[in-house]
Amino acid sequence: PRIVARIAGALVGISIVLWSAWSMVAVFVVLDRRPRTDDANVTAHVVGVAAHVGGYVSRVAVVDNQPVKQGDLLVEIDARPYEIALSDAKAKLALSEFEVRELEDRIVVAGAAIEAKHADAEYARQYLARIEPLLARQFVTPDQVEDAKRAVKVAEAKLVESEAELRRARNSLAQLGDVNVRIAAAKAAVDKAQLDLDYCSIRSPVDGFVTNMAVSPGRYVRSGEQLFALVDGSRWFVVANFLETEIARVKPGAAVEVWLMAYPGHPFRGTVQGLAWAVTPSETRDVGALPAPSPTLDWVRLAQRFPVRIVLDPFDPAFPYRMGATATVIVDTQTRREIPAWIERTIPDWIRGVPLEPETRPPGSDL
Repeated sequence: PRIVARIAGALVGISIVLWSAWSMVAVFVVLDRRPRTDDANVTAHVVGVAAHVGGYVSRVAVVDNQPVKQGDLLVEIDARPYEIALSDAKAKLALSEFEVRELEDRIVVAGAAIEAKHADAEYARQYLARIEPLLARQFVTPDQVEDAKRAVKVAEAKLVESEAELRRARNSLAQLGDVNVRIAAAKAAVDKAQLDLDYCSIRSPVDGFVTNMAVSPGRYVRSGEQLFALVDGSRWFVVANFLETEIARVKPGAAVEVWLMAYPGHPFRGTVQGLAWAVTPSETRDVGALPAPSPTLDWVRLAQRFPVRIVLDPFDPAFPYRMGATATVIVDTQTRREIPAWIERTIPDWIRGVPLEPETRPPGSDL
């Protein structure tokens, strides 16, 4: 019995050693061909919804977490002040058009007056030129000559006055080429008032989901004040942090398998969009514009982790994505390292890199 026990113990020990060696090879294969990480989360673009104009909220057309389409009405602001402003701007536009027509008539009248004054001045000069030679022969008196000279000066002064009146009318008209500045300014005021009125209806800029809704009718909002946010549902991503020892095998365009903790039996697909070019080193935290994933502290020197952005395929409505969800990411590197064939034949397909079936669950997915 002792010999049998010793032999059995030896066989068990040998089996454990062989199993350990096989397990190391299997782990080597899966990590080499299919880098994976549990340090990943689902994310999406977040669009802040803000008021373009100030006023009291008259209606809230959505509720928190509601899906919306681009162009859907979200919130209405009391439009009455902006309707009045639009009516006032339109009235001022009509008044400006009337004033412009009046100034155009004044310009026509001033032009005709200039022609008349020019004719009067020309006649006065000609009359003076006729009678001046007659003074030496005493056919006219000196007073008549002086009166003629005075008439010339008066006619020329009236001509200058008419020309100045024409310039004033043209300046008041404010015509620059084919554009009348008065009317252009009035039309711009109408457009601005119409835009402000349109802004009273806040509409969704994207297809997405309402989040953090805290607006109710009667609340006064200021221009530029953010009211709530929309999660853009058109594109979803996973940001996965891979060790720097692994990212050399992760390439843009590589196929990715994603497992979400919320749906443990359902795999998702995606594509690597790109790898981060920089992160903040753990020793320095002064570059706020760079991502700074926190390493797991240990007594050994730790490899830095770099965020990898993965574009997810459109989801099944039965399994919707949620921003912030915990994910496990497995990247198909399409690479193979030479190992003995007899060892590779003993490794299951899911370890060798064959895509997992939807009902198959990877090891560690229940963590």
